[in-house]
Amino acid sequence: MTLTGLPTSRRGFLGLGAAGLAAASLGLPARAARVATKARIVIIGAGAAGTALVNRLVDRLEGAQITIIDARAEHLYQPGLSLVAAGLKPASYTVSQTRDWLPDGITLVSENAAAIDPLTKTVATTGGQTLAYDFLIVAPGLVLDHDAIDGFSLDMVGQNGIGALYAGPQYAAKTWEAARRFTEQGGVGLFTRPGTEMKCAGAPLKHTFLIDDIASRGVGTGKYEIHYAAPQQALFSVPIVHEKLRMLFQDRGFNTYYGRTLKSIDPGSRRATFVETKVDAGVETKSDVEMPYDYLHVIPPQRAPEVIRQSGLSWADKWTDQGWVEVDMKTLRHLRYPDIFALGDVAGVPKGKTAASVKWMVPVVEDHLIAAIEGREGTAVYDGYTSCPMITRVGRAMLVEFDYHNNLVPSFPGIIAPLEELWISWLMKEVALKATYNAMLRGKA
Repeated sequence: MTLTGLPTSRRGFLGLGAAGLAAASLGLPARAARVATKARIVIIGAGAAGTALVNRLVDRLEGAQITIIDARAEHLYQPGLSLVAAGLKPASYTVSQTRDWLPDGITLVSENAAAIDPLTKTVATTGGQTLAYDFLIVAPGLVLDHDAIDGFSLDMVGQNGIGALYAGPQYAAKTWEAARRFTEQGGVGLFTRPGTEMKCAGAPLKHTFLIDDIASRGVGTGKYEIHYAAPQQALFSVPIVHEKLRMLFQDRGFNTYYGRTLKSIDPGSRRATFVETKVDAGVETKSDVEMPYDYLHVIPPQRAPEVIRQSGLSWADKWTDQGWVEVDMKTLRHLRYPDIFALGDVAGVPKGKTAASVKWMVPVVEDHLIAAIEGREGTAVYDGYTSCPMITRVGRAMLVEFDYHNNLVPSFPGIIAPLEELWISWLMKEVALKATYNAMLRGKA
């Protein structure tokens, strides 16, 4: 493959690196003039989505009363957790302070939202405050339902061969403790994903690839097995990506089991029980299947926070067990309450639970929110852009980008082939992505 127009050396790429290549992918228009308003804007969540939006709104609005609600003192760079769980970064790589990313001129309420009343247009907090709004942005992220897996608790992570990188930096580091022992001693590695929608659907695959790669250079080929169990009938929701991954799994000798949902674990005997779903002649049957492991990676079901599910903002006819917010997939505006928008993981749209998706969601919500303040219709559209730097080895990745329609939408067509394992795509993940993420938090990307 020819990298036309790019430096041919790794040092040359790094010189272009976080500033050059990341910026080249933004394609952002010049900022519009500031808008005078007294609008009361409440944002629930100071994660990637809420922080990026609040920084953009401060630049765009003059006189608005902006409040952001979040009890978390620490901001987590979640795309880095897969690197921590493979021993490639320390836990501290993913941690910063929430306040450090927030602009002056807003109010931070260091509590959580306890209730939302879309009729009276108020948000109650866990500390007893009641905040009135003219516009509400719902961006609290999602919750990990670890209790849905019988026999599992977070205090097990790092022990008895159990990993769970999604749970946070300290658990990602403990996951590496368990995974490292597997890469040094061998045995059976069992990797899972949930039946629900999930943040960064590529993360289970990345972890599988990385631990296999490290084990192949540690205990050595032939001393371990890789087993991957998924409730779905595909490795990835985009068919062409699934096929590429299926071929990579086959080439590397992975054992794949479709239709298997993790139900429970017995850490003493190191056995996991799955519900296996089969369809024969249109008839669906379910049965329990036990699988042994020496290393087990647990990813629990993922759902909207309880405050969202109790607020009446969720879809009533789909994702009913998960509670994602009922929004228009192109504008991210609530279908029943036009003064409410949803951003990030909690948005009930077919794709888009990645930080890269947030980067493209935020300008759309900004456009429609400001249009509403000005009494006009917004024009921006979110078409489901989602990016997954699919790590396949230490130093190799595929830069997979796609939309609602399962079309591949590469940022560097003709330069970086999306389904090739390249070091340049690895560097996009390992170097440039965090710089782009930080620029997004500041409202600059």
